[in-house]
Order: sequence, then C-alpha cells, then structure tokens
Amino acid sequence: MTLDVLRYEGSRRVRSALGISVAFALLALLFVATAPLITTDIAASAEFERVMSQLPQPFVEAFGLRSMTSLAGLLAGEFYTLIWAVFFGIYLAYSAAGSIAGDVDADRMDVLLSAPVSRTSVLLEKFLALLVPIVVASVTTPAVVHVGSLFIDASIDPAALLAVHALAVPYLLCCGAVGLVCSVFLDGEDAAQNAAVGVLFALYLLQSFVPVTDYGWLANVAPMTYFDANEIMLDGTYDLAGAGILLAATVVLLVVSQVRFTRMDIR
Repeated sequence: MTLDVLRYEGSRRVRSALGISVAFALLALLFVATAPLITTDIAASAEFERVMSQLPQPFVEAFGLRSMTSLAGLLAGEFYTLIWAVFFGIYLAYSAAGSIAGDVDADRMDVLLSAPVSRTSVLLEKFLALLVPIVVASVTTPAVVHVGSLFIDASIDPAALLAVHALAVPYLLCCGAVGLVCSVFLDGEDAAQNAAVGVLFALYLLQSFVPVTDYGWLANVAPMTYFDANEIMLDGTYDLAGAGILLAATVVLLVVSQVRFTRMDIR
C-alpha cells in the first residue's frame, strides 16, 4: 500500500480538524473583540498594576499578564501561550496517544498488519495524519485574527502572525510525538491518553515555575521552552534554533516509538 494509512487516517481527522479549527477561531475572535476593553480599561489601570506587583512573578509569566496592554500582547500572552500552545498541544498528544493503542484495543491493528504494510509505515503515516488538524487550524485561525483586527482598528503585524503559526508547527508535532510514545509503551487506549495529557501538562508547569529556581535547567526538557509567542509577536524574534531542537526531539521520539512498535506483541 502507498500512503493508504495516511489517507485513511487523514480523512478520519477532517471532521475533528474542522471542529477544533472553528473553536480556536471563535476563541481568537473573542480575544480580538474584547481587546479594546482589556488593553485600555483594565490592563492600563492603576489597580491592575497594583495586582501585578503582588502576584508571584512565575504566575505572571506563566499566564502572560504583563503583555495585556496591546492586541498583539493579549493574543501572544493569553491565546497563543495558553490556548494554542497548551490546549492544542494536549489535544494532539491525546489524539496521537490513541492512534496505536486504540487500534490495538479495538483489534484493528492485527487486521491492518495482515496487509502488505510495514509497522514503520503504519506508525509514521498515523503520526503524519496529525498534520490535518495542525494545517487546517493554522490556516483558519490567523485569517480570522487578521480580519477581526481590522474591525476594531487595532494593528497587528501579519508577518508576526504568520510566523507564530509557522514556528508553532514543530512544537505541535513534538507534542504529538510525546503522545505517540505513550501509545506504544502503555497498555490500553485510556492509559495512553491519560498519560499523554498528564505529561504535557506537567511539562507546562515545569517550564512555567521551575526557571526561577535553582533547578531552572530542568525546564529545557519541556517543548514549551522552545516556543515563545511573546518573543515572536512583541519582539519580532524568531527562535529558529528552538524550532530545530523541537524537530530533532520529534524525530528522536518517532524513532523510539518505531523501535518499540516493531518489537511489541499485538494481541
């Protein structure tokens, strides 16, 4: 078979990709619509500054509260840091975690492997099917953000908007690869999916709160360390090295998953 698994898995993900893309687009539009109120009336107030001075710095950084004084800062600090990076990453990890384990649980994997197809191609094509929701959401969301910003007369750099989505792709693929590892190492779809969610959320907490401690170097294992929407949209800084690290980590996780999958018993 030639990419039959990819075509099948990709077609299965179209509906969910459209659904999550609509959800992200509506959430982004909500941020855009409320930006004038938040950036001028709330974030610029003296009370807001007082609250910021009392909150722990790791908390402020984790939730992007310092960047809420502009539309770009609001989107970068809230939407792209939390909703896009964390929740989209968790969704992809959860989805990937069910790709192998789910077929094993449902007794579909042994039927699939009885066809003239290698385990390596099955695993790789199932992983590549994650590009369907990534691409659909990455096309829909920036278009909605850009059009929405025109209606509220707020400036947002289209190049930075495109860059944040482009540089998020390696990060999102890495999150999916984490889920794939869980899918081949853990027995049962539920166990794999729960583990994938737990690992991604734990890595987010690690990256958010550990850097200010003496063990800040531990945050380097978190994918979130190498994707900073604030740097892209506010500073115009593109961390290409970080994107390369994420792609390299994705390849390593895929190789580990492939080795495990080729050796595991399907029953």
